[in-house]
Formats: sequence, structure tokens, C-alpha cells
Amino acid sequence: MKTKTAILIFANSAEKELTSKSISSSDFFNLLDSDTVKTVKKTNLPYFHFSEKEQIGSSFGERFTNAIETVFNKGFEHVISLGNDIPHLRASHILKATQNLATTDYVLGPSTDGGFYLMGFKKTHFNKTSFQNLPWQTAKLRQRLNTELQHQNESVSYLEILTDIDDVSDIDSVLESFKTLDFKIKRLLLILRKTIKTIVTSASVFQYATVFESPYNKGSPISLHI
Repeated sequence: MKTKTAILIFANSAEKELTSKSISSSDFFNLLDSDTVKTVKKTNLPYFHFSEKEQIGSSFGERFTNAIETVFNKGFEHVISLGNDIPHLRASHILKATQNLATTDYVLGPSTDGGFYLMGFKKTHFNKTSFQNLPWQTAKLRQRLNTELQHQNESVSYLEILTDIDDVSDIDSVLESFKTLDFKIKRLLLILRKTIKTIVTSASVFQYATVFESPYNKGSPISLHI
């Protein structure tokens, strides 16, 4: 019997991540990506990986909803979408989402930045236009989506809150969490944190400005070779 559920890993390649996040370590992003795939494989569910090469559309919302629609068009009734920047993600989170979709329309895994690290949907309750117009990649996403789902009388279940890695400020949050980390990921995070603190301590005000962008504008990276 064909499974009803498929996983969508919607995440850019390490090379692309280096242009949009304030951590510039291809080793780190490659490790996160491979660790995410390993975690997904443990669920024994079919999965699809959409990097920037497979994504279609001019905005994040358009690219994301097109990817979801592509998976649904393959005959699946449920899609569980996640990124590749969640160090504490476990197969148990995905399996719990799968279980919850049997009785609820949506399953959401909130992230500490106001968004979600995991989103599960039923095809019959997925509104492409509404999803496409949500404030993706902003701190307003969670509140806006919750409001939309309430208006549509959709049932929602929630997973535990986790931290995804968007910028250098997230490193401490992940390392100081009580949750267990993969040894290799923890090692790279410790090296990154030490390197960043060394740069900040030794840099002049001018040098600091050239290494880090404004905290309100994620991007422009530190070049680290690990």
C-alpha cells in the first residue's frame, strides 16, 4: 500500500546559503544538509529535496508553494516540509507530525525566530494562494499563519519549539540548549563560535562593520575555513 505522506526538504545548497546567511562556512551547511537527509531517511518515508536548482518562482512564497504542489501532484495526500538548518531535528519530530496529520489538518513545528522549522499539510486543506501570500522569512509568519488557519477553521497541532540556524546569534541558543546535538555539528558550532568571538574581540569598529552586517539584515558573511 502506497504511503499517503511525503517529506519535502525545501532548502538551498551550501553554496547558496553562504550568500544569504551571516555564517560563512560551507562545511557547516554541507554537514547540516547531509544530517537532515540522514534524519529524514530514518523515517522510511519518501522524500523530495528542492534546492535552488529545482525551485520555480520569483519569491520565496511562490517557490515554496510550487514545490508543495509538485509533491501533491505526485499522488501524495500529506506533505511534511522542513528546512536543512535545524540541528536538533530528529526523526521522531517528523514521525510525530505524520501521526498528528491523521487527526488534524496542519502540523506546525515552531522555531524560536517566529517562523516554523516544520510544516505538515493535508492536500484537501492546502490553499496555494493564501500560502503564497504569507509573510515568509519574517518574524510575523507564525502569528499570520495562525490567524489564517483560525479563520479557515482548520485544526492544528504543534510540535516542540526548536532553533534553526539563520545567523551567528543562533549559535549560542543551539549550543546552550539542553537537547542532544550530533557530535560533528556541535564541534563545528564550537569552532564557529570561538572564531567569531576572536574576530569581534580583535577587530576595530571599522573592521567589525566590514565583517558583520547590521543585525537587522542577515547576509554578508564571515569567511571561515574549517
